[in-house]
Amino acid sequence: MLFNSYEFSLFLPVVFILYWFVFNKTIQLQNIFLLAAGYIFYGWWDWRFLFLITFSTLFDFTIGLQLEKATGETKRKWLFVASCIVNIGFLAFFKYFNFFIDNFIAAFAAIGYHIPAISLKVILPVGISFYTFQSLSYTIDIYRRKMKPVTNLISFAAFISFFPQLVAGPIERAFNLLPQFSKARIFDKTQAIIGMRQILWGLFKKIVIADTLSVYVEQIFTSYSVLPGSTLALGAVYFAVQIYCDFSGYSSIAIGTAKLFGFTLMQNFNYPYFSTNVSEFWRKWHISLTSWFRDYVYIPMGGSKESLPKTIFNTLFVFSLSGFWHGANWTFIIWGLLNGLYLIPNLLYHKKSPKTISPEINISVIGKMIITFALITFTWIFFRSANVSQAFQYINGLFSKSLFQYPIQHGMAITIPLIAILFAVEWLRKYGFKVAEPQRSPVYLRWSIYLILIISCFAFFKQNQTFIYFQF
Repeated sequence: MLFNSYEFSLFLPVVFILYWFVFNKTIQLQNIFLLAAGYIFYGWWDWRFLFLITFSTLFDFTIGLQLEKATGETKRKWLFVASCIVNIGFLAFFKYFNFFIDNFIAAFAAIGYHIPAISLKVILPVGISFYTFQSLSYTIDIYRRKMKPVTNLISFAAFISFFPQLVAGPIERAFNLLPQFSKARIFDKTQAIIGMRQILWGLFKKIVIADTLSVYVEQIFTSYSVLPGSTLALGAVYFAVQIYCDFSGYSSIAIGTAKLFGFTLMQNFNYPYFSTNVSEFWRKWHISLTSWFRDYVYIPMGGSKESLPKTIFNTLFVFSLSGFWHGANWTFIIWGLLNGLYLIPNLLYHKKSPKTISPEINISVIGKMIITFALITFTWIFFRSANVSQAFQYINGLFSKSLFQYPIQHGMAITIPLIAILFAVEWLRKYGFKVAEPQRSPVYLRWSIYLILIISCFAFFKQNQTFIYFQF
C-alpha cells in the first residue's frame, strides 16, 4: 500500500480510530492490532510474501531466545551464523540470484566457455532489504550481549511489521523501537499535530516535487544521446532533487505516522544537501542505513583504527557494499565506490570532518555546499542509469562543448520554482525561521501554509506513483 494513495488515505484514519478508541484497553491488544494492520498494509501489495516476513519473524525471535539460553560460545556463534545465513540468504536469492548467474555466465564467456543461460523470474518482495536488516540487527545485538531478547512474540512481530516504516525505513534498531512496544502509549495531541505536519510536508515533497521532476528526469535520461550537455546537467540535478524528495518524503510520512500511534522513529535525513563535504553528507543522508553499515560492518572490520591502507580498504568496501544493497546492478556498486573514493583525500591527510558545522554562513561555506552538491549529483548519474554503458555515455555527453549552451527547457517554468521552494524552506528550517511551527509563526500564516500544501498535493496528485526506494 502506498502512502500517496486513496487506499492509505482511508486505511490510516480507520487504523488510528480503532487503535485509540477500540483496542486501547491493553498494550497487548494494541500490539495485536498493529500487527494485523502491518500485515494488511504489506499484504495489500502481494499477500503471498506475508509467509516470508512471518517466517523471518519467527526464525529471528527463536534465534534470539536461543542465544540468551546458550551457555557455550561455540553454540552462540553457530546460532548467530544461522541467523546471518537465513536472513542474507533470503535477501541474496530474491534480490541477487539473476545478477550472480548472469555475471557468472559472462565471466566464463570472456574466457571462451559458453554456459547455457539460467534465469528465474524472481519477484523482489517490497521492503525485504529494510526489514531483513532490521531483523538481523536484533540478533546481532543479542549476540554481542548489547540487549536482551524479548519474550513476547506479538511485540516482536509488531516491531518487524510496523507499517509506517515497514517497506522503506527508517531501518530501526531493536534497542530503540522494540522497547516502545512494551510501554503504555498515551495519546499526545502535541505529538500528533507534529506528526500530521510531517506527513503533510512529506506528501508535498513526494507528490508535488518528486513526482513532477520524475517526468522530466525520465525524458532526459531516455533521450540523453540527442540532448546538449547543459540539459543533461539539468537532468542530473533534477534527479538529485527527485530522489531526495521521494525518499525523505517517505521518511517524513513514516515518522509522522508513527507519532500518531505514540511511537518515535529515528531521523533519517538531516538536510544533506547543505553539507560542506561528502563525509558530512553521509552522516545526514539515509542515516539509518549509513549508521547500520558503520556499526555492523565498518567498525567490526577495524574502521579507521587500522593502518591507512586497511582504513581505505574498509571505506571502499563498505560503500561498495552499500551500493550493492541498493540493487543488483553494477551501476549501484560504482555509485557506492565513487562515494567511497570521495572520502580518500580526508583519509590521506588525516582530516576529520566536524560533526557539527558553525552556524555562521559565508561565501566559503556556501561554496563548499555547492561543490559537495555537484560531487554527489555526479554520482547520482550512475544510480539513475539503466546500465554502466548508459551512465558513461550520459557523462560523455554531459562534459561536452554543449555543456555551456542554454538547456533545452524540460519543464523549467515549473521545476525551477519547485526546487527553489524546497531549498528555501529547508534553508529556513535549518538556519532560521521554523516554517509553520506554532511557536514560531502566527496562526493565520501557519494555516495558510497548510492550505497551500494541501491544495498543491491535490492539484499535482497522480495515482500509483510508487516510491523509488520500493525497488530496494
